[in-house]
Amino acid sequence: MEKPIRKLVSLREGSPATLAMLIHVGVREAIEEAIEEELAVALGALRHQRSGERRGYRNGTRERTLTTTDGPTKLSVPRGLLVDERGRRREWSSKLLPRYQRRMSEVNEAIAAIYLSGCNTRRLRGALRPLLKAAPLSKSAVSRVVQTLRSSLETWQKRSLGDLDVVYLYLDAIALRVRVAGKVTSMPVLAAVAILSDGTKQLVSLEICSSESREVWKGFLEDLVERGLKAPLLCVVDGCPGLRGAIELVWPKVDIQRCAVHKLRNIERKAPKHAVEEIKADFHRIVYAKSEADARTAWADFVRTWSKPCPAVVRSLEEGGDELLTFYRYPKSQWKTLRTTNAVERLNEEFRRRVKTQASLPTEDAGLILLFSLVASGQIKLRRIDGWRAIAKVVTQHAQPKMKAA
Repeated sequence: MEKPIRKLVSLREGSPATLAMLIHVGVREAIEEAIEEELAVALGALRHQRSGERRGYRNGTRERTLTTTDGPTKLSVPRGLLVDERGRRREWSSKLLPRYQRRMSEVNEAIAAIYLSGCNTRRLRGALRPLLKAAPLSKSAVSRVVQTLRSSLETWQKRSLGDLDVVYLYLDAIALRVRVAGKVTSMPVLAAVAILSDGTKQLVSLEICSSESREVWKGFLEDLVERGLKAPLLCVVDGCPGLRGAIELVWPKVDIQRCAVHKLRNIERKAPKHAVEEIKADFHRIVYAKSEADARTAWADFVRTWSKPCPAVVRSLEEGGDELLTFYRYPKSQWKTLRTTNAVERLNEEFRRRVKTQASLPTEDAGLILLFSLVASGQIKLRRIDGWRAIAKVVTQHAQPKMKAA
């Protein structure tokens, strides 16, 4: 440590070196030494070393400023020229410190992590000011760091889904306020979360669209098919007519489960205030019954009780039809998971929490990048479903009719 201490003392005119100053010098020298070693490997020779395997020569140094976790650090970066077998020359470029890199990857990762935690650009810059010291972030710098996530999103959106053994598929949408053509507007992001044969959940697609019409949802599902996604055994959906119609067109033989929570909300909107709790309790007797037979008995009781005093409530229930009871045909251990779209709703709720500090998102892609990154980075975790061990039995039972037909 004598060399760094002497440098610091000379810089401070005899003042004692602080730990922060020592660390700063240590970081600088470590970076410079690592780049020097990288160049030596590329040239096939150390500085001043004579070697028949030499593949070029050094060409001076270049001054660079790199923002590290200890603030801006001035570096003296070696330059080199590489010579191939034909005598052609090209300038050497460091992989450790690419030509246009101005911040260490740890700083960029910190920026992305803070942004994904729900901090808007202004607060993010303030939070990182003590860290970055004399190299404060501009709004454009933050945007550039966040946009580096775009390439990962694009790769994810185009990946093949043919190797996924999908059993159940949850489909839903979340409304985002985004700036489009200079105006802030609300747009839906269509989302698909798959339950695989091992019970794990996987976000398989996100797409921002103009509406939730049948044609829009149909295009969303067809993209999944084109990328190789096999038809699931069951789709769990809300009450969106466009989505329901699209499933009939793309996967006409797939079972449908209407979300019990969405249906209850619709029923409560039709109910008089003084009767809401009683109607809610009667609805729960249907969706929390011990068997499908008990559920149908509770359904008949509901209709008989509320047909005259609240006909709109009964019409809302009957609109859901048998698709509200599909989950009863699956293992009881999975009923809690299959009766609602909570697998997607929890994702949406967490996402809303992260963006509540922003009145609107700057672009259409910003919402997709943010939501995808929250899942890809592990900040939003999708846990395995309850009763996942019974999935194998479900798959076998659905395959038996096909085997007999063959």
